[in-house]
Amino acid sequence: MSETTPRNNAHCSIPDDPDQSTYRFIIVAAKRARQLQSGHRPVLPTSSKKPTVIAMEEARRGLVKYEIPMDPAPVIQEEPVTGEI
Repeated sequence: MSETTPRNNAHCSIPDDPDQSTYRFIIVAAKRARQLQSGHRPVLPTSSKKPTVIAMEEARRGLVKYEIPMDPAPVIQEEPVTGEI
């Protein structure tokens, strides 16, 4: 049987940065991939035609700008019912 060399999937790996969230990376890359699918041009020169691969590489290099909302949505609490029904 012929021996095959394993592929290097570094272009598909999720960064292991403790300051960044893996969930945030995935969301940012997914939104960027949708932009690329809708016709936006890639920031990087690339040989890949896959929007997900391009988006992940752009997000990994910090070329995709995003904003983290600081104030979460307000929680609406019901007032306690007082008095007679």
